[in-house]
Amino acid sequence: MTNQIGTDPSSTLMYREAHEAADVVERQLAQNEVVVSALAARLRQHSPNMAITCARGSSDHAAMYAKYVLETQLGIVTASASPSVTSIYNAPQRLEGALYLAISQSGRSPDLVRNAEAARAAGAIVVALVNVEDSPLAAAAEVVIPLRAGPEKSVAATKSYIAALVATLHLVARWSEDTELDEALRALPAQLRQGWDADWSGLVDALVDARNFFVVGRGYGFAIALEAALKFKETCALHAEAFSAAEVKHGPMALVGPEFPVLFFAQDDETLASTLAVASEFRGRGARVWVAAPGASGEGALPLARSNALTAPVLTIQSFYRAANALSLRRGLNPDVPPHLNKVTETV
Repeated sequence: MTNQIGTDPSSTLMYREAHEAADVVERQLAQNEVVVSALAARLRQHSPNMAITCARGSSDHAAMYAKYVLETQLGIVTASASPSVTSIYNAPQRLEGALYLAISQSGRSPDLVRNAEAARAAGAIVVALVNVEDSPLAAAAEVVIPLRAGPEKSVAATKSYIAALVATLHLVARWSEDTELDEALRALPAQLRQGWDADWSGLVDALVDARNFFVVGRGYGFAIALEAALKFKETCALHAEAFSAAEVKHGPMALVGPEFPVLFFAQDDETLASTLAVASEFRGRGARVWVAAPGASGEGALPLARSNALTAPVLTIQSFYRAANALSLRRGLNPDVPPHLNKVTETV
C-alpha cells in the first residue's frame, strides 16, 4: 500500500472491509455456535465471580462494550486489566474463578500474550476473542472464540472491531439464554446490509476543515464513541476526544460553542433521553451538533435504523466507518495507510 489516493471512497481497503461486516457477522454467528454454546454452559454451571478484559486500541474499545454488556445483562462486575502490571511490573494477580477476556485482531502483541498466560496460571478462565486463530494469544488461551473477520489489510480496524462486539453479544445471549437478544443477533446481518446505505454525507461535508471534535455516547454507545474518536485521529488527522454524555458536562463542555462540532451516538434505552438532552444543550450554546439515534430528526440528524439497544452500536459504528473513510479522502489522506502507524502494534 502507498499513500497515493484517489477520490472514490469505494476504492479503499477500509471501505471494502467495513462493507464486509454483514457477511462477517453472519459467518461468525453460524460457525461459532458450538464453541460459544459450550462456553456459555460452562459459565452457567460455574458462574465467575468477576470478569476482566485485556486489550489495546480498537480492541480495548470493544472491551469497554463488553463491560457494559456483561454488567447490565449478567450482573458480573467487569474491569479492564492494565497490561503493564503483568508484562512490565511482573506483579502476580489473584484471579481464581474470574473470566478473563483477551481481545485482539492479530493476537501477536507480547504484552497481551504475557497477560493471558499469567491469568491462566493464576486460575482464570482465559478466553481469547481473536481474528488470527493460530496466533500466540490463541495458543495462550483456554478457549478461543474466533472473530472470523478474514484478512484485514487496512491499518484502520473495522470489520474485526464489529466482529469483537458481536462475539461478546453471542456469548452473553447464550450465557443468559436471552431469546430477545438471540432474535436481535439473527436480525443483525440484514440490518447491517440495509444500514450500509445510510446517508451521513452531511457530517462528512461539515468536517472537511474541522480541527477539534467531541464524540459523545453513553452506556453501550460509549464504546463506539471511543472508537470513533480514535478513527478520526487515525484516518482523518482530526483531533477528536470521546466522552460519556454524563461526563462531558464535568469540564469538557466549557470548550463547546460556535465552531466546535460534536457528534452524539445514542441507542433506544434508559440513556436516550439524557443523551439527547445534552445534545440539545450544546445546540443552545451555538455548537454544530450531529446525532445518530433511532428516530432522530431535524438538523444534524444522522439516519439510523431502529434496533435492539444492544445491537444499535454495531449498526452505528458501521455507518460511521463509511463516513470516516469518505472524510479521510476529502481531507487528502489515505485511510488505509495513516502516517507513522502499522497494522500490528506489538507492545511489551
